[in-house]
Amino acid sequence: MVLLIGFALLVCLVILFYRVTDAPKESAAGTASAAGSANLSGIGVAYLSNGKLFYQPDGGALRQLHSPYIQEIEDRLARSNERNAWKKNTSFEVAAYGQMKQFGDAANAIRYTSAQFDQQQSILYFLSDEGIGGLFSFDLETGVETRIVHRQNLDLSDLNLNRETGRLVCTSSSKDSITNIATLDVQGNNLRELTGGDTADSAPAWCDEDSIVYQSAGLARNQEGMIVALGHSTIQKLDLRSGKLDTVLDDANTDFLHPRVTRTGELLFIRRPYDVPQYSSGNILLDTVLFPLRLLRAVFHYLNFFSMMYSRKPLTGASGPAAQADVKAIILKGKRIDAEKALRSESTVAGVPSLVPASWQLVQRSRQGDDRVLASNVASYDITPAGQILYSNGRGVFLLGDDGRSTLVLKGDLVGDIIAR
Repeated sequence: MVLLIGFALLVCLVILFYRVTDAPKESAAGTASAAGSANLSGIGVAYLSNGKLFYQPDGGALRQLHSPYIQEIEDRLARSNERNAWKKNTSFEVAAYGQMKQFGDAANAIRYTSAQFDQQQSILYFLSDEGIGGLFSFDLETGVETRIVHRQNLDLSDLNLNRETGRLVCTSSSKDSITNIATLDVQGNNLRELTGGDTADSAPAWCDEDSIVYQSAGLARNQEGMIVALGHSTIQKLDLRSGKLDTVLDDANTDFLHPRVTRTGELLFIRRPYDVPQYSSGNILLDTVLFPLRLLRAVFHYLNFFSMMYSRKPLTGASGPAAQADVKAIILKGKRIDAEKALRSESTVAGVPSLVPASWQLVQRSRQGDDRVLASNVASYDITPAGQILYSNGRGVFLLGDDGRSTLVLKGDLVGDIIAR
């Protein structure tokens, strides 16, 4: 009898615990759906996150897209690691500055820089590492990958496809940190740079067959040619036939980013405050004070290298894996974001915490020049072929309804550029 009573009490406690822990989840889901009531039917979306590509089809589950090319590189590196296994714990494993060589990291250096859906059941994307880049096409139904173009010193991003002409406009990066706007066709031919100068031109988009819009910022360099500051971002319009360049938006205190033109001719862009670089003598004083410490550190690493080479023992016990970057600090649209602070202090969208502040606004400008704020806390956005707007706050993707309310489409740890299908 005692056992039966105890068992009954245990069952009651389990049921009570389930209801208590499950109720908040249902409430949270209800809150998210109540934030917007737009129809998600027909909405497919992909996004970039830390150099990886994720895709959620209409009515399907979110998944990471894996490039067969990257898998091929990983398999090749695995075989190379097997051949170099004998070097483990020997002087052959010591690299410069006394650190340990890391075998098998090359595949991780290959990153997705941009993606774009085409007219078929495929997605175009650009893969890049430190020296080689390539444009690929991936069939979403069969998983077959086609290598379109692949060569050294090719670094493209911000792909934008004109579905009527089959031409791509994109950002072409060079080693001196200059980025220009370029065009090519979906077969990878006829690559041509459209802009030049010591500027950072990026995020291009088609207005029509013969004109594009893009963002542009000037580069400030010191006497040695090193970049010391990036100017405020403006929006430019370029006529491809005449070569005429017009400034659409320019404000010394504001960044205008990621321009897009709707089917009705309205201009969309992200507006945020421009952080003016601050220069003072404090940096010089700090460098002077820290110079002896930095010199001692350099000497230590020099001696540590010889210790590892001849005795295979470091001068310090901190000889574990290579240090990883602080995951709390991320870069979104060229700005360093303290993710931990943002998630704690920034407002939410449909119940999802934001990584960017409310001052990052999605703005619509009419043909008459009137501006209207469509959404706040916007890190990126895109327009579907049907003309609907998808945007991200860094942690989720939302569909903007006609009533101005946002409906949650998906959540992610770090949502970068989004690509609407």
